[in-house]
Amino acid sequence: MFFPHDKVRPIQEDLINVIDETIKNKSDLVVHAPTGLGKTAASLAPALAHAKEKKLTIFFLTSRHTQHKIALDTLRKVKEVHNLNLNVVDVVGKKWMCAVPGITMLNSGEFNEYCKSQRENERCEFYINCRSGMKLTPRAQNTLKKIKEQGILESQTVLETGTYEKLCPYELSLEMAKEADVIICDYFYIYNEAIRKNYFNKVDKELGSSIIIVDEGHNLPNRVRELMSSRLSDFLIEAAIKEAKKYGYEETERNLVAIRDIIWNYEKNLESNDEIIIEKDHFVNSLNLIKDYKQLIEDFYYIAENILENQKRSFIFSVANFLESWKGESKGFVRLFSRQYGKSKPILSLSYRCLDPSLITRPVIENAYSTILMSGTLTPTSMYKDLLGFDNCNEKEFESPFPKDNKLSLIIPKTTTKYTSRSDAMYKGIAEICSKITNAVKGNSAIFFPSYFLRDQVYNHFFALSKKTNFKEESSLSKIEKAELLDRFKGYKNSGAVLLGVSSGSYGEGIDLPGDLLKCVVVVGLPLQKPDLETKELISYYDNIFQRGWDYGYLFPAFNKTLQSAGRCIRSENDKGVVVYLDERYAWKNYYRCFPQNSGVIVSNNYEQLISDFFE
Repeated sequence: MFFPHDKVRPIQEDLINVIDETIKNKSDLVVHAPTGLGKTAASLAPALAHAKEKKLTIFFLTSRHTQHKIALDTLRKVKEVHNLNLNVVDVVGKKWMCAVPGITMLNSGEFNEYCKSQRENERCEFYINCRSGMKLTPRAQNTLKKIKEQGILESQTVLETGTYEKLCPYELSLEMAKEADVIICDYFYIYNEAIRKNYFNKVDKELGSSIIIVDEGHNLPNRVRELMSSRLSDFLIEAAIKEAKKYGYEETERNLVAIRDIIWNYEKNLESNDEIIIEKDHFVNSLNLIKDYKQLIEDFYYIAENILENQKRSFIFSVANFLESWKGESKGFVRLFSRQYGKSKPILSLSYRCLDPSLITRPVIENAYSTILMSGTLTPTSMYKDLLGFDNCNEKEFESPFPKDNKLSLIIPKTTTKYTSRSDAMYKGIAEICSKITNAVKGNSAIFFPSYFLRDQVYNHFFALSKKTNFKEESSLSKIEKAELLDRFKGYKNSGAVLLGVSSGSYGEGIDLPGDLLKCVVVVGLPLQKPDLETKELISYYDNIFQRGWDYGYLFPAFNKTLQSAGRCIRSENDKGVVVYLDERYAWKNYYRCFPQNSGVIVSNNYEQLISDFFE
């Protein structure tokens, strides 16, 4: 096997053997492998051995930029240690590899249509310089040769090189992928059927000759559901109406106004709730009174194509996309009308929501050479097996390799964020406990809440009680601002500071704070999904199929967010820290069972003494 390091850790060796045996048998694996096992190296080492021997391609799927980098670094090490002829391509979304300025503001559908229009009308200098017919130009061939000579590169480097040379970075990436042993990319390259077929056709790959490694696999069900869902708001329609008016398409403008009126009429059917289920045919028949539904879509697409010749974006195109998706399957989907309250006025929207990700993932799993689904919080593995449609697969759960004495896991059953128990007195009680814990910890602490609203209610009391510098995560922060805030927080590792965020936010998952950068994590409450109509439909759907609706549709996904937030604390074998679960429900039998086996979680109200003794 092509293992990149001198030594293999004991539990890591077991993981490698399981993955090796899985690929050898052309079967599938769902594996819970906690932080510290070295999942990236453990999966790539045996996969590369089989790929090289049998001429297969490895698709390493991850949505996190940091994991792209870890995979690239691991493969560079493999190539160096084994002197291996190894071709690797790092790919991000097509629009993120476009050299045209200001293109990232478009959504995927708009970008694809704009890109197609520019290429077909020979207006994109980057594409013209890159290809002559189906072949690369001599200029592109020379640049590609230089890129390959540099070794294994990040997608950003290919983007910068292509932009500098006035060549399409994505087309250069496609050529590199034809010879690739490993392609590192986002989930949608495999699980969006249209994108996969198009990409595989261009890079001469086949699903049957592909080893699929899904990193952070706990995200896959929701990511796939989002990929297969669509939404149409009255805000979007208003923008499309203005667009039609701007270019003088009077009939299109009238049709869009009529669609907006249908959505406004749905609001009249709302009573005490802010959402209702809409039948597929009800909306289609309402549009048929305006114009034939199919013809309406064709007209919108035709108008949008004309508009895209003059500007990069078309709202009419987005409306057409939604109308197209609305015609989709009903089994495993739900159609909703909802009203949400914005800053100035309510936002009304129709949604076509996917409930069953296995409709998409099962055919991929069945046809791929082998699929490895792995994560540090993939419990229970049986749920992911069911939700994603693994019919026959191995299921494995490994324990953390870190010394158990380095971590104190504690449930404090004194407060709760349960909706019926919320009050200012409860928020004050939560603030008092959080302040006592974080004031006592010599170093940085992070507190994660179910929502920004709850965070702010507790913070109203916490800021006066805390003796540490406080940092607050805000949903409006840009990517750069989030990174800067985290860097400032790290700078307080000696004197100690407190980061207050939310479990579903940017810091609850995907950040590494090893060593002395984080000594304590407090998870306040349970980050349960709002019990809206979609959640209720999800619970009902999973009840009918698996008789596990409450667990699969509500409890387990929330607990996964809890464990992700808790996992920010211990990131290496030398780290030492405290993880506190602050809600009485964590001690209840129905919730306590969700903790991984042998987690060693203690239930106690004597938290101050336990934390003091632990650090001493």
